[in-house]
Amino acid sequence: MTTKFASPLPGDESARADAATFESRTYAKVARRLIPFLMICYLGAYLDRVNVGFAKLQMLNDLRFSETVYGLGAGIFFLGYFLFEVPSNVILHKVGARNWLARIMLTWAVISAGFAFVSTPTSFYVLRFLLGVAEAGFAPGVILYMTYWFPSQRRAKALSMFFMAIPLAGIVGGPLSGYILHTFHGAAGLAGWKWLFLIEALPSLLLGVAILFYLDNGIANAKWLTDAEKALLERNVAGDNAQKTAHGSVGAFIADRRLWLLAAIYFCVVLGQYGLTFWLPTLIRKAGVADPLLVGVFTAVPYVCAIVALPLIGMSADRHRERRLHLAVPMVVAAAGFAALPLIGNVGAALVCLSIAAAGILSSSSQFWSLPTAMLGGMSAAAGIAAVNCFANLAGFFSPAIVGWLNDLTGKSTAGLIFISSAIVLGAVLVFFVPAKTVNR
Repeated sequence: MTTKFASPLPGDESARADAATFESRTYAKVARRLIPFLMICYLGAYLDRVNVGFAKLQMLNDLRFSETVYGLGAGIFFLGYFLFEVPSNVILHKVGARNWLARIMLTWAVISAGFAFVSTPTSFYVLRFLLGVAEAGFAPGVILYMTYWFPSQRRAKALSMFFMAIPLAGIVGGPLSGYILHTFHGAAGLAGWKWLFLIEALPSLLLGVAILFYLDNGIANAKWLTDAEKALLERNVAGDNAQKTAHGSVGAFIADRRLWLLAAIYFCVVLGQYGLTFWLPTLIRKAGVADPLLVGVFTAVPYVCAIVALPLIGMSADRHRERRLHLAVPMVVAAAGFAALPLIGNVGAALVCLSIAAAGILSSSSQFWSLPTAMLGGMSAAAGIAAVNCFANLAGFFSPAIVGWLNDLTGKSTAGLIFISSAIVLGAVLVFFVPAKTVNR
């Protein structure tokens, strides 16, 4: 007996095609509305966080700070970040993204401008700590905010586009910081590094106000969406959340070994990321570039390479529904770029290695967030994303502090670069302890 299967009716196929087209158009609309604006906000955040790497070119001589003082000050930002990040994300989940993200940006803009008045190591440490407190919750808050709009199968591309703000900050911030140091030094009796902090705080101040008028707390508040578009988005997000873990108690949350594994992986990623951002200007100057303006221009090159790699890897991860290799491979590539730097003796070759390192480590940073956002939902997502991020961002403290200490101890940057490279490889190995079935969707 032969069983005959009914072929889909032409009308059914047409309806499915129309539904798929409508869904694609809706998510494209959401992406156009949210991602460019959030990228610009994160660009301002990242610029204010790492412009100390450029200020270092003049500030250390003016204030007679050692490499160790700089490394500790650069890293102490992350102690404040660590202490306040989880509470910040929980508050955001309860009160809404618009007011809380605006509060974060306005506070850190004022504190960032205050660096122009640093005169002692103590004042440097205090302001760096307060900057971490002020900014805590912005990046994990945006990651959480993305889960309100995009289901897991669409999130890697969205997150990779958002994290393009990091290389954009390098592309824009490098030449801009170099230009400010070169041009404004001595204007109105202020050193170039003082002008750097004052001028680069302005975008964050303006964007903090703009958030209050532009950003919506969620799908239901979005007046720019039709009822049909809202229904589609809410249905997809609800279906995605139904597959995720929600912890019933604080104890169960803390005891979840997956969170600690994820935190360890991201710790290694962040260690490499800030090894790049805090020391990139110094590495380029040691390669033979003296003019601060040219240092700024050359620092843009690795970030241009990263901005090409980020969306390509994100699209590939979503298309293949594969997360682990798309994280581990860029990490290994980044480690190779860092490891090769001590062998380099000229600017061109150094830029190649730095470009490989930047493309690998910044792609890893965006791809990592496909893991926890695929595993956690609801308040567990709010607390889990923040907990993983705040623990891992302690690497932002250890990375510049240890590298600065190793540089002072050995008189060269080789030991610090080997340390960074080894940590990234360890993180890549840990990726494969995450069960594929929990994240490959």
